[in-house]
Amino acid sequence: MKVEFAPLSLPLQRRLQTASVVQWVFSFLCLAQCCTAAFIALFFTRFWLVSALYATWWFIDREKPSKGGRRIHTIRNSVIWRYMRDYFPITLVKTAELDPRQNYLMAFHPHGVLAAGAFLNFCTEASGFSTLFPGITPHLMMLSLWFRIPFFRDYLMSGGLVSSDKQSASYVLQKPEGGNMLAIIVGGAQEALDARPGSCTLLLKNRKGFVRLAIQHGTPLVPIFSFGENDLFEQVRNPKGSWLRQLQHRLQQIMGISLPLFHARGIFQYSFGLIPYRRPICTVVGKPIPVQRKHRPSEEEVDQVHQKYLNELSKLFEEHKAKYNIPEDRHLEFI
Repeated sequence: MKVEFAPLSLPLQRRLQTASVVQWVFSFLCLAQCCTAAFIALFFTRFWLVSALYATWWFIDREKPSKGGRRIHTIRNSVIWRYMRDYFPITLVKTAELDPRQNYLMAFHPHGVLAAGAFLNFCTEASGFSTLFPGITPHLMMLSLWFRIPFFRDYLMSGGLVSSDKQSASYVLQKPEGGNMLAIIVGGAQEALDARPGSCTLLLKNRKGFVRLAIQHGTPLVPIFSFGENDLFEQVRNPKGSWLRQLQHRLQQIMGISLPLFHARGIFQYSFGLIPYRRPICTVVGKPIPVQRKHRPSEEEVDQVHQKYLNELSKLFEEHKAKYNIPEDRHLEFI
């Protein structure tokens, strides 16, 4: 006997979509602190053995974030992420085929405030990454700082996140069997300070480490532009030279993470809150740029490939911007 379930009503779907986004925002703003507090608090209860055993496991497993992580497909395929996808919505667009016998280095732009497109497209299966790119396993780099937090580190690795250090990148890119993709949000935390609706400014002009890494491993570079990534939040005005920007820059140097003062909508109202606006994100994956392998590339060789990458990224943006309501006179600006 076949049992059929009635489709969810639209109001219920909307509530589930909002709840999934609340969970995502909460996980990056509060879950890390909660995990740390729980780990310490357990030592002062009769469940102290849980923290003691985890501490032992943590020490044994300490190198895992730099060695490909530990993805859990059940979590990557959770229905929660599909509700999150539909909230904005978020779509992933392929413009070229990727050979599963080869490794790739993908550069993602822009960072946005919380990198929603990068997380959902590469750390979950909600947008159908494995269907679009069969045989390719995605890894998204994240600040190593986050992998020092108990319990939270395991949650991050379950989606395919790995630490953002050279050892971690080399581990993924040098796998001889191929079929691995390493995604780097090149602008990083500093670029998040310029994330506001309508912005097309990318912190990329002097960011060449990812290019050098690709040359050293002979890995094709793949440009990615996520249209709408900067439109999810408003940000308090912080022009360069202002006291707020100087404070944010100083805190970034000390903590390793930026602290953009952002706001959008609330859970039950649309005027103010920390929940992102319901605005579409379309992540467009460009075609691979072949890179000749060289163990120690010169500065001139790195500059040449870097310039070629800038040209291809600009071309990708220009070819697709009209589809996503970007004005004809707006172009990418590299700083």
